[in-house]
Amino acid sequence: MLNRSFFLLLAPFCCLATEAQDLAYRMAASDHHLSYDNTRTLGFELDNISFFKDNEFEGEQAHGYSLPGLWLQPKLNYQPLDAIRLELGLHALIFSGANKYPCYAYHDIGRWKGNQYQSGAHLLPFFRAQAQLKRVTFVLGDIYGGANHRVMEPLMNPEVNLTQDPEMGFQLLVELPRWRLDAWLNWQSYIFQMDTHQEAFTVGLNQRIELSGNSKVIKWYIPIDILVQHRGGEQDTTSMGVQTITNGGVGVGMQWDPRGRVLRRLTAEAAVLGCWQQSGKLWPFDIGVGGSVSVSAEFAYDFRAFASFFATRDFVSLYGAPFYTTLSQKESGARFSYLLTPHVGAEWHHTFARDYTLGAKVDIYPLAAGQLTHADGTKDPAAFSNNFSFGIYLRCNPRFLLKRFK
Repeated sequence: MLNRSFFLLLAPFCCLATEAQDLAYRMAASDHHLSYDNTRTLGFELDNISFFKDNEFEGEQAHGYSLPGLWLQPKLNYQPLDAIRLELGLHALIFSGANKYPCYAYHDIGRWKGNQYQSGAHLLPFFRAQAQLKRVTFVLGDIYGGANHRVMEPLMNPEVNLTQDPEMGFQLLVELPRWRLDAWLNWQSYIFQMDTHQEAFTVGLNQRIELSGNSKVIKWYIPIDILVQHRGGEQDTTSMGVQTITNGGVGVGMQWDPRGRVLRRLTAEAAVLGCWQQSGKLWPFDIGVGGSVSVSAEFAYDFRAFASFFATRDFVSLYGAPFYTTLSQKESGARFSYLLTPHVGAEWHHTFARDYTLGAKVDIYPLAAGQLTHADGTKDPAAFSNNFSFGIYLRCNPRFLLKRFK
């Protein structure tokens, strides 16, 4: 039987999955830098990811499901000054075979569900106002979310780039020679007086501190991630009360670029993960610790392979995959005594031009879960389950100049 002291000793020497060069970042991230060439121009941009993702999950951790569909973001962009850009458009999520979509924020922000529906697609307005001051960027409205945050994978499932609503609120981006900062507020649920659901928002912080100076072969760095979700508010009329829950991760990473014909890059990160329930009773414990060991290798022809091992006794990931959480997502109130989660896989991508990228990824999670305690107190012995996921993705992001103003 694994005990708490084992994980406390393991955690400081643990590794997290790499965050900089994975397929999710290549497929879903957007460049936030402003170009002087676009000053006083009006343009049209169509951003799209078409996807097919099949999740075959066994055991009691999570239900399997498929995601066949796409999302579209048609938008106009106008840059009146060198340092100002405005974007206006729509975000549409479409699942193959679906004809109506519930009207609520597409992420877990509480127990309430919308009672109205949209037909044909899940539609949202899109607006972004951006100001850039040398190495500092301010963003209001729809921020650069998902893969742009570069959060460690156990804390944020890459699948959010396919299914979640665009993050909306405020964002601060800082890029210095040896320090990168992304701080944001994603306001997910607004409430009016006497409303029947909770206010909900997430505050996030991602930092990367470079340690190795100007070396182009081996780079050392420190990754830091913090995610805090708050539910409730002064005008909350529900009986759930205020809930504040936190995830965090900190460690050290190494990136080696051998410049070989076959092996292009080798990356590993060492860190410790923690979760904290500051208020509320969403989780059956208030503090948890977890960690993993991981390495990834990038090869010629845009191929990448990776392997990791995650271990925890008490841990909940706010936005991570279910295999980084000791609470069962298949049965409400059920929890595992511990989780041992190897994660191996491979991915490939090909960029046809700057605006078109095709990618595929395979993930295997041979999960070893400890004793399962059901909500009624009955218990099942420890079990092993094999979980498999495969996805293929195509991103199309063509841009057109409509008018250049004098």
